[in-house]
Amino acid sequence: MDKKTEIEAATFRRIIKHLQDNPDVQNIDLMNLANFCRNCISKWYVSESSALGNELSYDDARALVYGMPYKEYKEKFQKEATKEQLDKFNASQKNKG
Repeated sequence: MDKKTEIEAATFRRIIKHLQDNPDVQNIDLMNLANFCRNCISKWYVSESSALGNELSYDDARALVYGMPYKEYKEKFQKEATKEQLDKFNASQKNKG
């Protein structure tokens, strides 16, 4: 592995660790601020794994990103989205098209 790839991998691990250490940051907040969330990262993980010939299930990718099975994470940390959060998200989706 070259230095650039090592740095990118280390940076990715640090981002994932940061997200795992901050479960108070909800996925809806990430979507509203950055247009991606933990689930998006999980989907990208599956896609890139597949492109490199390493099949990985979405559930396994989410467990890697969340640091635990998604169901467990949801029960422990996920809060109901507020009307304001949902309105902001829905408005951003309308602006995409």
